[in-house]
Amino acid sequence: MTAASNQNPSNRWHVGLIGYGEVGKILAEDLRKDGVRVSAYDVKLEDSRGDALRSHADGIGVTLAASHAELAAQADFIVSAVTASQDVAVAEACAVTIKPGAWFLDFNSASPGAKQRAAALIDGGGGRYVEGAVMTSVPPYRIKVPLLLGGAGARELAPLLNELGFAAKAASDKLGVASATKMCRSIMIKGLEAMVIESFTTARAYGVEDAVIASLQETFPGIDWEKQGAYFFQRVIEHGRRRAEEVREVAETVRDIGLTPWSAEGTAERQAWVADLADDGLFGARGTKEFARSPDWRTEADRILNKIKSKE
Repeated sequence: MTAASNQNPSNRWHVGLIGYGEVGKILAEDLRKDGVRVSAYDVKLEDSRGDALRSHADGIGVTLAASHAELAAQADFIVSAVTASQDVAVAEACAVTIKPGAWFLDFNSASPGAKQRAAALIDGGGGRYVEGAVMTSVPPYRIKVPLLLGGAGARELAPLLNELGFAAKAASDKLGVASATKMCRSIMIKGLEAMVIESFTTARAYGVEDAVIASLQETFPGIDWEKQGAYFFQRVIEHGRRRAEEVREVAETVRDIGLTPWSAEGTAERQAWVADLADDGLFGARGTKEFARSPDWRTEADRILNKIKSKE
């Protein structure tokens, strides 16, 4: 019997989470509410950021592993939820000790090519790799965020995940289809975030923000541009680094078909630029309740403009 066969119901699996950031914590919280056994590992456990992760894990009954390999040796079902740049590296670290037949769900926003390389490592180590494409922001939906699965085991894994509380749907038996869907969507969504920050901040500098938003509201009446603008600023300030890495994967996806990814490359630069400002403390201290939570985008735009003026 394989480690995660149908004879072992998914609610009795030992779930292993690689990455204990925003997404990993949400999954852990929802799984633990249903009594699922959960272990986790994150490279941040090895530095000063580890204390907050340990506190969270202790509070909900999550066991922390000492390494990728230790976690992979124990888990029936592994979720990799790390930054895009670490996608293949995590698969490589887990492949050495993964249990025979254990599922490995790649939750990361990586290119089809990266997912294919990760799959070769996991499958070569005796695991069962399935790519996952998260199709919208996780916090509003939590574990029930729309999730597309791809690969040979997608149709088998989908109902098992849904028993755990996920909202998974098999997109294709072919590896790369789900991630390509995600990457193409990200050209639009992450690009829109970058454009709103650039447009709104520039409009604020010229004193024309109200007129710009009024025009957008007339052209796209289904969007509350004040509210959406505040949300975009919040998400990029908090997660711009991760988003920049994702959009660099998007650029590779575009480049692989022969197009020059001008839009994606510009988006990655703008997302990373905001992340640099956030790391420098421009928007306040990370980890506080006020960080990246301003209900008015103008507050953050003014901080950016004051920073620019201080360099003149």
